Amino acid sequence: MSNDYYETLEINRNATDADVKKAYRRLALKFHPKRNREPGSSQKFTQLGEAYDVLSDPRKKATYDKFGEEGLRGGIPLEFASNGTWSSKYVYHGNPDQTFKQFFGGDNPFADFYTNDVPLQFGGLQPQVAKTQDSPIERDLHLSLDDLFHGCTKKIKISRRVMNDDGCTSSIKDKILSIDVKPGWNEGTRITFPKEGDQGPNSIPADIVFIVRQKTHPLFVRHNNDLIYKAKITLEMALTGFSVDVQTLDGRLLSVPINDIVHPGYQKVLSGEGMPLSKNPSQTGNLIITFDLEFPKKLSAERKYLIKQALSFKD
Repeated sequence: MSNDYYETLEINRNATDADVKKAYRRLALKFHPKRNREPGSSQKFTQLGEAYDVLSDPRKKATYDKFGEEGLRGGIPLEFASNGTWSSKYVYHGNPDQTFKQFFGGDNPFADFYTNDVPLQFGGLQPQVAKTQDSPIERDLHLSLDDLFHGCTKKIKISRRVMNDDGCTSSIKDKILSIDVKPGWNEGTRITFPKEGDQGPNSIPADIVFIVRQKTHPLFVRHNNDLIYKAKITLEMALTGFSVDVQTLDGRLLSVPINDIVHPGYQKVLSGEGMPLSKNPSQTGNLIITFDLEFPKKLSAERKYLIKQALSFKD
């Protein structure tokens, strides 16, 4: 039975070597007996293997192009072989699986088409690899308390591997990621940039995740949406009253009078002077003033007497 190798591969006679390979890849995957149970697929698969075996070899192809299948199989006189054509009789080895394996490489020709034991699903004429996504890449984002109070924009440059237009090679390129920090964000807030990790031919790029880490502030300690300010006071101040000056994160100076006797555990709470709530920045937490009471290291006898007299009163 006469074979038209070009027709078998569905290409024209001007096809390049790359066209031959592309056509064989597409059709061999389509008609491979493990993927195609329709009648005639096995015979078609064998024909594809023979067509590729001939057209992918420059000498065999030259003979076929000039003398046809008869000249290829019957051999040609040596005087016509000086131009590199095939001079021996050609016989296909008859093992299309061998041709398939040599083309794709490896003992398991379908190894490249499985990911985590999920089989490749063939749609149309082009094979599609069942890809899985790489694990997320997590990086800390260190922000000051002022950043988290007011909100800000952070620009972060990343370097990642990007696939070139040929779909096979890659290169390293820089990209700027912009993070709009919202007022009131908490420690541990996660900002995700989907699929901004390294690109690869057989995987989905990883998500890049930035995790908010709050820097230490010289004046305030944050507890959820509240700000805690610790004031150092003397025993005299604790007993007689005083005022605490607090410079707020938005630049105001609060002068807070303390008229109560300050005892251990005493706190002064100022409503609405804490951190904005991230989900509703118009609402804010509290400013809580705590006190670090400093006792005198020593007292003279006279001072002890005066203190004793002052504290010996009865209500």
